[in-house]
Amino acid sequence: MLDKNGIAKRIAQELKDGMYVNLGIGIPTLVANYIPNGMRVVLQSENGLLGMGPFPFEGEEDADWINAGKQTVTAIKGASLFSSAESFAMIRGGHVHLTVLGAMEVSEQGDIANWKIPGKMVKGMGGAMDLVASAKHIIVAMQHVNKAGQSKLLKQCELPITGVKCVKRIVSELAVIDVTPQGFKLIERAPGISVEHIVQSTAANLIVDGDIPEMVL
Repeated sequence: MLDKNGIAKRIAQELKDGMYVNLGIGIPTLVANYIPNGMRVVLQSENGLLGMGPFPFEGEEDADWINAGKQTVTAIKGASLFSSAESFAMIRGGHVHLTVLGAMEVSEQGDIANWKIPGKMVKGMGGAMDLVASAKHIIVAMQHVNKAGQSKLLKQCELPITGVKCVKRIVSELAVIDVTPQGFKLIERAPGISVEHIVQSTAANLIVDGDIPEMVL
């Protein structure tokens, strides 16, 4: 199965030249390290940075350059800094082509829960609700199962929902899965992972149509 970097590397294959992309906190931030050479992708961070680059090498960090998760980042040539108000206007205006988010749960209808576990203290929803309401295309980067081995791909989300019917594709340590009008559909499987294992790890029904190819990373 894939590690977090493997998930990010597979999601980087979804990027297209000229895209404006928002990367959420967690696994999604790693996607910045795997943008193909020669491809022009502009990364947007809701704290007010357009033109985010990969993570800096150790010793080259600048505390003034951070992403929405407060991790130090770099900036590409031509990057722009602005207020969070302008950043959210950009998001709400539909100017971001692709959003990559982490999730605690995703339902077979494409609902996403990614901001709160009842009983645990949280700082707030952050930009997640704006992103899921405004993004043209949402990919979720997540672990397929939790630490107890229970599926996080469900018929219905059990945690507080962030957005309804908004997720288009999921990339986990086990598989690439699309959200279709008929439910979850298996598109690719991680190297060495069987279709049977993915089906057993998915609480919702999973459509399996023909031979399922392995991811090419």
